[in-house]
Amino acid sequence: MKIIHFADLHLGVENYGRLDPATGLSTRLMDFLRSFDEMVDHAIGHKADLVLFCGDAYKTREPTQTQQREFARRINRLATCGIPVFLLTGNHDMPNAVGRATATEIFDTLAVKNVTVANRPGIHRMTTASGDIQIAALPWLRRSGLLSRDETRNLPLEELNKKLQQVLTDIINEQVKQLDPAIPAVLAGHVSISTAKPGSETMMSIGSEHILLLSAVANPAFDYVALGHIHKQQVLNERPPVIYSGSLERVDFGEENDDKGFYEVEITSDATGKRQTAYRFHTVHARRFRTLNVELTGEEPDPTTTILNSIATHREQSRDAVVRLNIKLPASQEKQLRDPDIREALKDADYLSITLDRQRTIRTRTLTGAETAGELPPLESLKAWLETQEMTPERREEILSYGQKLIEDE
Repeated sequence: MKIIHFADLHLGVENYGRLDPATGLSTRLMDFLRSFDEMVDHAIGHKADLVLFCGDAYKTREPTQTQQREFARRINRLATCGIPVFLLTGNHDMPNAVGRATATEIFDTLAVKNVTVANRPGIHRMTTASGDIQIAALPWLRRSGLLSRDETRNLPLEELNKKLQQVLTDIINEQVKQLDPAIPAVLAGHVSISTAKPGSETMMSIGSEHILLLSAVANPAFDYVALGHIHKQQVLNERPPVIYSGSLERVDFGEENDDKGFYEVEITSDATGKRQTAYRFHTVHARRFRTLNVELTGEEPDPTTTILNSIATHREQSRDAVVRLNIKLPASQEKQLRDPDIREALKDADYLSITLDRQRTIRTRTLTGAETAGELPPLESLKAWLETQEMTPERREEILSYGQKLIEDE
């Protein structure tokens, strides 16, 4: 049985983008959809038996109609090709009030063939081209849905988190009891595991975190544990495999060096009926992010040329990438920069931002003999201090004159 595991699509992230005049859509939305299409093409081309999505279809709880349309198009493409799709609800898919529909609930409402939505914990038995599979669903759950007000009243945060952890662990243990050991079983969860390395999701969090111990999900009753919520793809355990697929597209520079993609999982049985699970990560052509750091010393005869030379060594890596150019320079050199030339050198970048880190030059006065800063007369001390400050000669003289008056009055 071949399963495609992906998560954290986050349609609607549009930072570092612009409006595409041809489509009227954000170029970043198009980036996310291209990565999504790569996954869909692979699932269809390699005859996947099941596509398992572990939550966070959109950036916000109330996606636009366009975002919903584009998501539905791709899910429908999988479903009409005869590939069952399992959609788990993540924290970004949850409405901001109890009783409102989740972002993916429409598929259940319309009873879309081959699409199953899991908004609450439970066991889902699905039929695929290679046989049946059991999916234990652990979607994102509100704290209010896990604990009553009486249970949480006046509890310290540490105790509250322990209670939440125990409730979630109990849910998983109850699901394990319902599993048929003769049929492959997968746990699909949208949750934080204590040993996971966080990614940019920490900057995008909606609601408080539910953190589980690895031992709570790494139950041998599962052939595979598919996780969403953490954007950095990672394997937390081997037997059974406990895996975060990570996000399909880079969200920001915090993911600059992260590979993006999805997992292809195969569950097979030997002659004795014992099941084995193999998995492989497939990268997609996510938009590259590139940071260029240039530090000027103040000794360069032409600071712009120095910057252009540095850009030239990274030209290929910057092509079609989201680029941030960080320039550290003495403040006195800023007026020597030719901004049009710098931007022209990076014209092949998909998006460019330039940051100047201006360093103030500290000028020190050399004192001779017994002179030290503490031994100078007050007016001379003031002069010495003013010489270390970045200001015009006129401003320096003005402050000195006021200082002189104050000293004389004293």
